[in-house]
Amino acid sequence: MPEGYYPIAEAILYLATAPKSNSAGAIFKAMEQIRQEGSGSVPIHLMDANRDAKGLGHGQGYLFPHDFKDHYVPQQYLPDGVAGEYYSPSEQGYEKKIKDWMTYLRSQNPKKGGQAAN
Repeated sequence: MPEGYYPIAEAILYLATAPKSNSAGAIFKAMEQIRQEGSGSVPIHLMDANRDAKGLGHGQGYLFPHDFKDHYVPQQYLPDGVAGEYYSPSEQGYEKKIKDWMTYLRSQNPKKGGQAAN
């Protein structure tokens, strides 16, 4: 059991010393939308293909991001009818790098006119 405390302590130290941002408040936007509109269904291509692929089509059309340039591929991750970007990185610190990376990824999606797939 003592060995289990080390990774827990490392996680606590990491979180305690990590840069903080109000951008993390995006979780509340997402939770509010779910409260108001419901959670919807997981897109069929994200459903477990090992269990019901033949009978229900689960997993059909899934694109494995690691098979693509930059390990990114535009595809639907949110349920039908759920749209929106919840997280908006700030211009400060590491979030500026995240913002630049997200802008780059969005530019790689010609189907959405430069908008990221949800």
